[in-house]
Amino acid sequence: MIESSAVERTSAAQLAFLILGPLEVRGPVGPVRIPPGRQEAILAALLLEANRVVSTDYLVDLIWDEEPPDTARTQVQICVSRLRKGLTEAGIDAPITTRPPGYLLRAADEMLDLRLFGRRTAEARVLVKEGRIAEAAELLRAAVSLWRGQCLGGVTSDALRAKALQLDEDRLNAVETYIQLELELGRHHQLVGELGRLLHENPLRERLRGQLMLALHRSGRQAEALDIYRAGRDLLIEELGLLPGEELRLLETAILAGDSALHAGPPAPDRNAVEPAAPVPVAADLGHRDELPHQLPTDTADFVGDRALIETVETVLTGGAGRRAVGVVVLIGKPGIGKSTTATHIAHRLSGEVFSDGQLYCDLRGAGAEPVAPADALGRFLRALGIPGPVIPASLDERAEMYRTLMATRRVLVVLDDAYDESQVRPLLPGSDNCAVLVTSRSRMTALPGARRIELKILDEARALELMGLILGPDRVSDEREAARALIRTVGGLPLALRIVAARLAARPHWSLASMVNRLANERHRLDELAYGEMTIRTSLSLTFDGLDPTDRHLLRLLSLAQGPTLPGWLAGALLDDHRAQPSDLMEPLVDVQMLDVVSVESTGEFRYRFHEIIKVYAREQLAVTDSESVRRSATERMLGGWLGLAERAHRKIYGGDYTVLHGSAPRWVPPADYVEELLADPLDWLDREQENLCNAVEHAAKEGLDELCWDLATTLVTLFEARGYLDHWESTHRAALAAVRRSGNRRGTAALLSSLGTLYLSSGRPEESRNSLEQALAIFDELGDRGGLALCRRDLALLERQAGDDERALALYDRSIHDFGLVGDIVGRATVLTQSAHIWMRRGHTAAAHAQLEEALGIYRSVGYTGGEARALRRVGQVLFQRGEHDEAERTLTGVLAMVRASGDLIGEGHLLRNLGELKAGQGRYEEARGFFVRALAVREQIMDHGGAEIVRRDIALLP
Repeated sequence: MIESSAVERTSAAQLAFLILGPLEVRGPVGPVRIPPGRQEAILAALLLEANRVVSTDYLVDLIWDEEPPDTARTQVQICVSRLRKGLTEAGIDAPITTRPPGYLLRAADEMLDLRLFGRRTAEARVLVKEGRIAEAAELLRAAVSLWRGQCLGGVTSDALRAKALQLDEDRLNAVETYIQLELELGRHHQLVGELGRLLHENPLRERLRGQLMLALHRSGRQAEALDIYRAGRDLLIEELGLLPGEELRLLETAILAGDSALHAGPPAPDRNAVEPAAPVPVAADLGHRDELPHQLPTDTADFVGDRALIETVETVLTGGAGRRAVGVVVLIGKPGIGKSTTATHIAHRLSGEVFSDGQLYCDLRGAGAEPVAPADALGRFLRALGIPGPVIPASLDERAEMYRTLMATRRVLVVLDDAYDESQVRPLLPGSDNCAVLVTSRSRMTALPGARRIELKILDEARALELMGLILGPDRVSDEREAARALIRTVGGLPLALRIVAARLAARPHWSLASMVNRLANERHRLDELAYGEMTIRTSLSLTFDGLDPTDRHLLRLLSLAQGPTLPGWLAGALLDDHRAQPSDLMEPLVDVQMLDVVSVESTGEFRYRFHEIIKVYAREQLAVTDSESVRRSATERMLGGWLGLAERAHRKIYGGDYTVLHGSAPRWVPPADYVEELLADPLDWLDREQENLCNAVEHAAKEGLDELCWDLATTLVTLFEARGYLDHWESTHRAALAAVRRSGNRRGTAALLSSLGTLYLSSGRPEESRNSLEQALAIFDELGDRGGLALCRRDLALLERQAGDDERALALYDRSIHDFGLVGDIVGRATVLTQSAHIWMRRGHTAAAHAQLEEALGIYRSVGYTGGEARALRRVGQVLFQRGEHDEAERTLTGVLAMVRASGDLIGEGHLLRNLGELKAGQGRYEEARGFFVRALAVREQIMDHGGAEIVRRDIALLP
């Protein structure tokens, strides 16, 4: 029983529930004692979900960790009754009401510290958007001041502790946010002490550590800032075996380099921010409630939807002051995403007080073979509104008129579930703004006037774990946390799939979560496993798939052949061998029915698409049973041939032709020329954007035994790997391709890959591996009489000799390489040799000869438009000028080339140039400037994992006085 001497009544404004610390209830004359144990746990659970229904089943699972007794639900009812009685005796009007399938505790923001915290943080976000930084920081401090210790401190329930820990995390996030805002306001001096205390309490919070480093740095205490970084790094290594995150590492580098950007001021206010519209007041009760329709299906007790999305939907449905028409929201999303569940949950939240004249509901069966006719749906609604059957008109138009007349003076929420299209929905819309309509559909309903379309997303990990915990019990999930995460990944966070998995596990308590992961691991049987009772993923997907046009069904099946994370629009054309001007148009019917997602739009206007993992499994299943092996093989060859054809054309645009690369005889598939020209407007940028897909294509070709295509694509991609410093991808793709060509006995492909690997090893400081690969390739090319291959090998072998100090042998090899390049007409190959061999003449002191070679190389590069080669030659020119003593001109040249390589994203070139500028400054005795360039050069080398180059730069730094 609750102990209190209070006998007065108290209003809601006087009542306070406190959970941001130990659980407290404050009545009109002071604290009210809540008996520990079950009553305390139930009250805490209701407060955590204030103004939302908490199911009795959840409270049972909360109180009894093991098997609950048969009387568990009765005992929960008794505990709730005692809570109500105790609150009443303490002078508090009990705010706990019974609401199927459980209980609801009503609490205004001023009554519950958690809701007040949420309101203040939300208001702070608005202030930030408006540029009112100081006010936002002050409001966040006020929000954090509500905490009196750990949330629900002393409450022992594991499930409640898990939720409380999340709220404690929200508190720390708010702290870090107001710290960041006050740093932007220049309050670093005042924050140092507070940040020190916060970091002492939370030593693994990298954001707090970075904020303290920044505050110390801005206060002129750089050494202490770096000490804070080193202490954090040592702690992470010792405690977790991890290095600090990238953001913290970059901050350390910036402090070392004295980066002026660390002193940036506060952002300018956003003058365009506007206040949100105020909600329309709820209308009074307009009818006899006993006669009102309440047609909503049962709400879901374990609903875990996106609260921000729900609030957006509710705002549109309840209306704003300026609304002059019925509020309409269309929830769209892929099959199994939870559209019906979300709509039902929102409708229940708005029933009663908001839409006091009832709720109409109709399953329109839009995804089925026979959608409900609008006239039939109107007939149901009219009967629900009290119109006798014989009075209901026969025609659709007359039914719609009667419906709108009846709804004109009522506040009714209409839920139209699983709508097919706009023509099915339009007659069911009321005509007045006092009503609202919530529609769910797999179609986007773009022609429905005035509708707000909101797309449901898959569950993130946190909400997916919460859903599993609600169904299975939090302990079972926490005991196998990694297996639970694996299950979420396997089903792609799809709510229906998660519910099926959790229901099967709940029915079989002897199954472990890990065993279910293993059952789902076999893709061929995954959809069989995702079925339980009436819930089946396959049936849900089949409803949409069967309604597609035959061509669209064929395309969906073929798209499942793709291995990459996203799908470009041209892929549809390749798979169907359709050369239309805009191949991405083929994808749009699949987007319309949510079988594909549009994930981005490129700067060229090209759309990128993505399968949900479960839909992809379904498409592969349909492919296997519908399409022959020859159809699948031909489509695969066209798809991979498309990647090769586009990569080849990107290389040509960068180099000005098919220079310094070898090609095979594999067939290409290329979209129309105008489309390609627009797609490859920036060829290196396209290669970079498609890097993951291109690397996957190499692996795919290797697995399919398409060895000729495989090696050709791998070596063509060196254009990207060199320019962006992707040395790891260079090696992994070439090793996969090399295994494929060796299995098939493809000698030329083997030589091409060995030659390219030799170049890679040469670039990454592995001379012995480089020599071994190049000499193997040279022998095969010599055997085949392949002059282009011989030229490439001899050029790189010459560089090895040059690095070893044997200039004479290097020059001989360079001469033979130039001869071979000439025989195959590769003028850019000749220019690369001229650029490299100029270094020998520089080393010998023949700067005039070196300069002459570089001028010839520059002429070639500029004639074909190859800016990458031009940058390399100009870098050598800068070195020649420095060697001549023309330091100012050398610095201008090198600085200009640095801008060139940065603009193109050439990280290897950037690393070289930063080191060259460091050498120049050191040679002039400007050691601090030299150190700055070397530090930046080291960061670039480490970024591209050029360990040999990084070690060279470290030696440069060590040699500075």
